[in-house]
Amino acid sequence: MLIARLTKEMLSPLYWWREFVRQFQQLRGRPRELSLGLAIGVFIGITPTIPLHTVLAVALAAALRGSKLAAALGVWVANPLTIPVFYYGSYRLGTFVLGMSELTLPTQYSVFSLMKLGGHVTVAMLHGGVLLGILPAVLAYFLTYRLTSSRRFQGEAKSTAEDTNDTGG
Repeated sequence: MLIARLTKEMLSPLYWWREFVRQFQQLRGRPRELSLGLAIGVFIGITPTIPLHTVLAVALAAALRGSKLAAALGVWVANPLTIPVFYYGSYRLGTFVLGMSELTLPTQYSVFSLMKLGGHVTVAMLHGGVLLGILPAVLAYFLTYRLTSSRRFQGEAKSTAEDTNDTGG
């Protein structure tokens, strides 16, 4: 009974949003670092690089001096509900921008025809995914910067640091 209830809760998008907010509130750092990290994570999360999302986001955040933890949280934008939308949108945008024809299945199947088809899809999805990820990443940066620069967010971070100093930690 408890497992069924927990499973049902975990399938809810609201559950994942609350978990994301809870994790983000625990992050500490400068507003620029947190904002840049989250924006990088959102950007990478939208690109069709699913087996490498977290690795790419953390590496890029480290290279650009953003928060690596915020980048890892940012890739949560990609989840079972959003990935089909992102990937389809990436493919459609990529084929449009590159002037490629839509996917047509070959009449005679061979390893080479399928490999060629895979290359077409991959190139279109990568180009489209990069373009599709720019606006959400920019929005994530500015919204996160505004949030993390707020007195409330800064006050929580300072009170946590003061509590640690008061207890001798």
